[in-house]
Amino acid sequence: MKIKKAVFPAAGFGTRFLPATKAIPKEMLPLVDKPLIQYVVEEAKASGLEEMIIVTGMGKTAIEDHFDTSFELEILLKERGKHELLKMIKNVSGLVHFAYTRQKKPLGLGHAISITKNLINNEPFAVFLGDDIIDAKVPAMRQMLDIYKDYGTSMLAVQKVPRNQTHLYGIIKAKKVAPRTYRVLDLVEKPKSSPPSNLAIIGRYILSPGIFGALDKTKPGKGGEIQLTDALRILIEKEELYAFEFEGSRYDAGDKLGFLEANVTLALKRPELRDDFMKFLKGLKF
Repeated sequence: MKIKKAVFPAAGFGTRFLPATKAIPKEMLPLVDKPLIQYVVEEAKASGLEEMIIVTGMGKTAIEDHFDTSFELEILLKERGKHELLKMIKNVSGLVHFAYTRQKKPLGLGHAISITKNLINNEPFAVFLGDDIIDAKVPAMRQMLDIYKDYGTSMLAVQKVPRNQTHLYGIIKAKKVAPRTYRVLDLVEKPKSSPPSNLAIIGRYILSPGIFGALDKTKPGKGGEIQLTDALRILIEKEELYAFEFEGSRYDAGDKLGFLEANVTLALKRPELRDDFMKFLKGLKF
């Protein structure tokens, strides 16, 4: 079945970026001149996905406003002859079809996905975590969808990380079945010791509708949250689960250092900024 829908959990408080996120959704923090969430929505569109489902929460209306039409702004830009900016603004509001659902309490990633059940309508779907910005020639999700055609079941994006960082990620126990492709045998959320591998789960998923039954059976963990990793462990009792090691550079934009690294890297890829910005960086003295 062709995958058409993408889910974007965006209801978290973004506490790692306080006080900036006290009044501004973390997903709206800018990377160069575009908000974080626009990067992952553009990746979804470039991967061939057509319907975007954004899970929001209190104080997140700026996300809906960003992807909506702004008639007053468009009229102002037209009157002032700023046609390139007008085209850019229209492109944002015309990207794809959006639907929104609200996560009333911060009960974890698994819970955020579970409340999209009625919108998914018993179809396989993609999930994007906006904290993970992936710079790749072929969009990371497009890479996964191409492999999904061979297996037709749930799939995770993974990346090799240093062993001393495995406690920061969900880690898979897996058997390699093809280049960059693994059959998942087990998953461990942030192992404190003895990680089963150094393959870390990154914020891209393709999930079968069977995940909703698994989420229903998943018991709340720390803080009353429903963890997606726990639901995936239940899912693999009934369905095969695969992992794909994508090609590209990933930045953890939910972390201050990763956010700064992403800003610098993406700015240097912009022709109109690269030379002057590089000159500035080379001139820094510490």
